[in-house]
This record gives sequence, C-alpha cells and structure tokens, in this order.
Amino acid sequence: MSSNPHSWRFFRAGGFNQVKLETGADLLNLDQLDQKLWTALACPVSGLEFDQKTLALIDSDKDGRVRAPELISALKWAGALLKNPNDLVKNAGLEALPLAAINEASPEGKTLAASARNILKNLDKPDASAISVGDTADTARIFAQTAFNGDGVIVPQSAGASQETQQSIKDIITTHGSLPDRSGKPGIDQARIDAFFADCAAYHEWVKKSEVDSATILPLGDQTAAARAAYQAVKAKVDDYFGRCRLAAYDARAIALLNRKEEEYSAIAVKQLTITASEISGFPLAQVAAGKPLSLQTGLNPAWTEAMNTLVNAAVKPCLGERNELSEADWATLGTKLSAYEAWVATKSGESIEKLGLPRIRAILGGKSREELAALVAQDMAEESNVSSIASVDQLVRYHRDLYRLCVNFVNFKDFYDGGESAIFQVGTLYLDQRSCTLCLLVGDAGKHATMAALAGTYLAYCDCTRKGTGEKLTIVAAFTDGDSENLMIGRNGLFYDRKGRDYDATITKIIDNPISLRQAFWSPYKKFVRMIEEQISKRAAAADAASAEKLTAAATSTAQVDKAVAAAPASSKKLDAGTVAAMGVAFGAIGVFLTALVGYMTGIIQMGAPGIVGAIIGVILLVSGPSLILAFIKLRKRNLGPLLDSNGWAVNSSAKVNVPFGTTLTGVAKLPAGSQCDSNDPFAEKRRPWGSYLFLLVVLFGLYKWYTGALNGVLPEPMSNQAVLGKYAPKEKSITTPTPPATADPVK
Repeated sequence: MSSNPHSWRFFRAGGFNQVKLETGADLLNLDQLDQKLWTALACPVSGLEFDQKTLALIDSDKDGRVRAPELISALKWAGALLKNPNDLVKNAGLEALPLAAINEASPEGKTLAASARNILKNLDKPDASAISVGDTADTARIFAQTAFNGDGVIVPQSAGASQETQQSIKDIITTHGSLPDRSGKPGIDQARIDAFFADCAAYHEWVKKSEVDSATILPLGDQTAAARAAYQAVKAKVDDYFGRCRLAAYDARAIALLNRKEEEYSAIAVKQLTITASEISGFPLAQVAAGKPLSLQTGLNPAWTEAMNTLVNAAVKPCLGERNELSEADWATLGTKLSAYEAWVATKSGESIEKLGLPRIRAILGGKSREELAALVAQDMAEESNVSSIASVDQLVRYHRDLYRLCVNFVNFKDFYDGGESAIFQVGTLYLDQRSCTLCLLVGDAGKHATMAALAGTYLAYCDCTRKGTGEKLTIVAAFTDGDSENLMIGRNGLFYDRKGRDYDATITKIIDNPISLRQAFWSPYKKFVRMIEEQISKRAAAADAASAEKLTAAATSTAQVDKAVAAAPASSKKLDAGTVAAMGVAFGAIGVFLTALVGYMTGIIQMGAPGIVGAIIGVILLVSGPSLILAFIKLRKRNLGPLLDSNGWAVNSSAKVNVPFGTTLTGVAKLPAGSQCDSNDPFAEKRRPWGSYLFLLVVLFGLYKWYTGALNGVLPEPMSNQAVLGKYAPKEKSITTPTPPATADPVK
C-alpha cells in the first residue's frame, strides 16, 4: 500500500456507492481501492458486447474469466508504456494509437515503438503517425513480404538466390508435407528437415545393400522386381496345387473330391462364362493327380491362365530356363532364388522420398543443403524477439482502446446507470407487446440460468431467437420493467435486434413472474375480480348449456314423460307452499335491509359534503388496491441485477438495484410521437352503456326522496330481523271456526 494513498471520488447509483474513474491515475491506482468497493470482481471472456480478443489477452491464466488482479495487471502494463496514462481515458474507443504516445524512455517501450514502425513499413505505410487495431490484427499482411518472422518456419523465398536450397525446401514439402508460415505461405521447420534427411540416408543405405550383393539380391537385375511380383501373384494358387497332389498320393480316394464334384460344375454351366469367371477362380489350378507336375501350357484353370503366362515369362524362363511343366522341386528352386530379394524388400526404409529418384537423393546427400537449411531456420528464430514485440504492439493498441470501457463496466457500472452507451452485458433490444426491453442478456442454458436469475425479483422472459437469413440461433433473457404482464405468455412472438442491428425472430419459452410496475399492481385486484366473474359466468353458462342438452336428449327419448311433465307443471305452479313464501320474504327483506343501509350510508356521506365523498372513494380504493400496491412496492425495491449477471459467470460484488424510476428507462412503453395527431373516432368501437351510472343515480335519487320526505331524519333505520321479516311477509293462516251444530230437536216434540 502506498504511503500517499490515492484520493477517490464516488457517485451513487443503483442504491450503492460507486467509484468515479475520471483520470489515468484513477485507473493505475485501482490496486489501492478496497475490492469491497468494486462493483464486480470477475466477468466471462465470452458472451459480452466487447472485443473478445482483448478479454483473452487480459485473461492471463486462460481460464475463460477476467478477474480483478488480471485487470489491474493489464492497467499497470499499459500505463507504463504510455507517456500519459490519461490517454487510456481520453482516447478510449479510438482505433488508432499515436506512435508519439508510446513511452520510448523504457527499453520495452522503445522496442514496441520500433516494432510498430516496422509493422507500418511492412504494410507500405512508412509515413503513418499512428497504428490501429486493423494494422496489427492481420499478421499475414504484416509478414507477407518478410522471409524471416521468428516462427521457425522457412519458405522457398527464405533461401534467397540459392536455387539448390530452394529446390530442397520444395522437395521436403513434396515428401513430408508443410505447415503455414506467419506470412500464410507453406513452409518447413527443423523437424521436417531432420526427418527428410534421415529418410534420404536410410533409403540410400537400403539401395546400397543391393548394389553390394547384387548377384544374390538381384539375380535378374532390374527385372527381379517384376519376377517377384509375378511369383507372389500365383504363389498361393501353385502351393495349393502341389498340396492337393501330395494329398492324392496319400490316398487316391480323395482325387475326385480334390478336383471338385460334377454338381459344382452343373451350378455354373447354365451361366454365361468368361475366361476370368469368378465362379471357377476358386477351382484347382489344374487337374490333380498323385505326383503330377504342373503343366505350363495346357490344362490350366482359365481364370489363372494370364497370371501363369506372366510367371513363365518373368520368372520361370529367366531363372530356370525353358519349361513346359513345373515340378514341385522346380517351384521350390524358383522361390529360393527370389527369397533374398523378398527379404531385402522387407527391410526397405525411407519410402517417402523414393518418388524423388535415386540420383536426386544422392545429390541431396552429397550437397550442403542440410547445413544451409538449418542456418535459415536459426536465422528465422533470431527474429522471435522482434515478432513477440509485434504481438505486444497489438496488445497495447487494444488496451489503449478498450481498457477504460471495461473498467466502467467492471469496477463500476457507469455505462449501465448513466443512460448513455449500453453496458457490455446488454446484447440488444427486444420488441414485444408494444414495449422495447434493453436489458437483454445472452443465455447458454435457460433452465440452469433461471435457477439463480429467479432471485433477481424481476419479471423475466426467456426467448429463443432465430435469424432466418443465416439460421443463426441464440437464447436471451429480457427483463420487463415497465407496463404490465397481462399479454405476456409463453409462445408470444417478437423481434430481437442485436447491437449490430441484425434482427432475429424471438419467441418466449419461459417466464419468471414478478411485479413489473406499481400501475400493474394497482389494477391487478380489479382485473382479477373481473377474470373471476368471467370464469364464474363461463362455468354457469357451460353448466346451463350442459343441462339444456341433457333435457333435450331426455325429451327426444321419452316424449310421453315430457308431455306428462308439461301437463303437471301448471298445476304445481298454482300453489305456493308456506315455506316458499317464507323464503321469498326473507330474500326480499334482506335486499330491503341492504338497500336501506346502503342508502343510509350514502346519505350520511352526502351530508358530509365533498370531503366525505372523496374520503370514501379513497378509502375504497385503498382497501382494494392497497395490499397489492404495498406488496409490489416491497418487491420492486428489491429488484437486483446481481443474480442475472452471476448466472452468466460474473462475480457481482454489490446489490445493483433496478428501482422503479430506473426500471422505466430500461423498458420503453409505446407512446405517440410528440406533435402527432390522432383521430379518436373509432368506427368499430363497442358502444358503451353506463349501467353503473344509471344504478348509482337511481340510488342517489331514492336517498334524496327519503330525505325530503323526512323518513330518515338523518338517522339510519334499524334493520329488521329475519323473524320480523317473516312476520311481515309470511302468509297469514286463516282461522277455521267449526260451526256449532244445532241442538237436536226433542223427538217427542
């Protein structure tokens, strides 16, 4: 830690303090900043809107992630090679690095400046004052005109004017293949040179053996190879013939079987045969008999006649002289004479260079091309340090352009929160449901990603995106931070634009449901109530429809029962029992109590004047929407970017919040342009009938009527009990008076 610590400035965004990076000194002193104050501690090398090669250069351990120590090391290295470290901030995003900005006071800086000038010279830009990423990226262009470039690979042009050495390089490429030079041309390295000359020496030694003992190895001279080929072509068949003859001598009963049965000839006799018919090539070479020599002129299997003629002309006559037939002993003698050649061929070495021919091989071995080639490779390797510095130039040019942008998306999230350039993890914009979502991230595995991303407290829609023109596919997750979720569902289609402006068809495949906005939370209870009513009505309608269908079916199958039921219906409707009347009385009484109480309450509210009316309305709204608003407010305050990025391989070090005001900037809702005009007369709009207003007006008029007549007198009526209602509305039972029978007259009277 330095004795004079750097003075830092901070800004607040996303609910936490973030360090300001305004100067080169801020960047070079990041090793002094407590890493607990860094917004992120690691990020992936891929999947970001950032130059992947730059990230790969910073990733020194090549583990696929850039961590805080690696970023600090890159900043230190680049800052030391620039005269003014402020160029990292001031020139951020510029493709070209001025040569004058390189610090040539240090040995490394001097080497880099010289390499940069050498690169521009090779690109035919000797007078250029700056070098760009485009200049350093294409190494093939840089080394196109160079004979030596430090990779240990030499090309024919490396030999200069030496035609012999150039031809040797071409011979090695022909026999042992090539590998690309940094210039992009095919060349050879020291390993191929050594293998080539080893094969030349081995082949030469192998040929030399035949020259020393030519009488044994090459009994027929140059024709020995042809004799051996003819001998090998029929060896198995001739051995088979003499083997059968020995078996016939052992037991004469086997002769018929050894020469094949007649039935086998019958099977092929019906076919159209040729002299080389495959059907008879497996038959014996000639008719078998005990101790019978092989005739070389007649009685041979037609399929083998040509091969036997070649054997006679190439091997039998030169080695044994004129023969009409061949005994088993003659056959053994012929094999012995050619066996030395066969053993010599089996030890053949250096076959790869045989195509060059023996004279060329001996010329190569007798010359100095091997030493010359080795010297050329050494000369090429001597340029390795210069070439390495060329790679360092490319690294410095990229760091000069990219390091500051990485810092404001890593050490802090300035790009994400300042509303300017999109952050490097924002890969494009999704247009769907009259909204544009700019917080879109690339996803590798949606299922795995959603496990962690669910903790972000954000409404997320995973989309599969396909580009029809190229078939390119990708998966994104989009955060909806404004509007509502009423029309968001799996299967909905939209359009995704990446940062390069290329469009993809997007389809929602997975949703993580969370509150989107307070407006959605306010209307949510009412929408749920409406949906509940719609569901109930649908259920009742479906039940009624089913009942009607059942009745119609029953009517069709039993007309008599329907007629009886219809006839009985009027009679039953004429009588209402006491229970039905009592139930109706209770219902009317309850309705009356409700209306009377409602009118009383409304009258009381009206008597309180405008404040009472407004307060009552606000109270009802708070009662209905309040709980939903409170719950949504709590969840919206907890929306956090961290889990989303952590699911993509980041190590976010703080709770990067996405509150309601900031969330509205990440999701654009459709609005008419400023100054536009709209004709609101929709000829197809549904006509609205204000039944609610009519009912409200009716209740108010009823209340006013009661108030004017003095029935209420400002006091709410006491609701009647059910028993009172029954007493009032229940049907009166008629008292039945039994008439007193008249006195019976005296029978006497």
